[in-house]
Amino acid sequence: MFSHVTVGVSDLSRASDFYDAILEPLGLRQRPVTPDGGPAARCWILPGATLPRFYAYSPFNRQPPSAGNGSMVAFLAPNEEAVRIAHAAGLVAGGTDEGAPGPRPHYGQGYYGAYLRDPDGNKIHIAYRGDILEGR
Repeated sequence: MFSHVTVGVSDLSRASDFYDAILEPLGLRQRPVTPDGGPAARCWILPGATLPRFYAYSPFNRQPPSAGNGSMVAFLAPNEEAVRIAHAAGLVAGGTDEGAPGPRPHYGQGYYGAYLRDPDGNKIHIAYRGDILEGR
């Protein structure tokens, strides 16, 4: 359904460290971004896949990035342990807690998730969807 998702960041190196920390436990890896005349960026993708992609960019208009009110990027985790690992790694890498790892039965039986903010305030959700993946 999605080609890619992009968030604006103020410090690409800091964002790279943060997203490497939370996305590695989910199986995503950073890949080189071919310069296209636009701002500097970093990209993460599942090995062997071409899409979807997740990007962290310096804003195209060269203005400071801002987190959207009500905006959130949710990443699918392969299991509950990966949610816990990604959340903890994100906190160590400069993120802030927005909701500790745990069951979220109001979203579905077997739904397990955690919430963070990246160093620029972008809201991130790490979710294991046992409600769908295990047919609950």
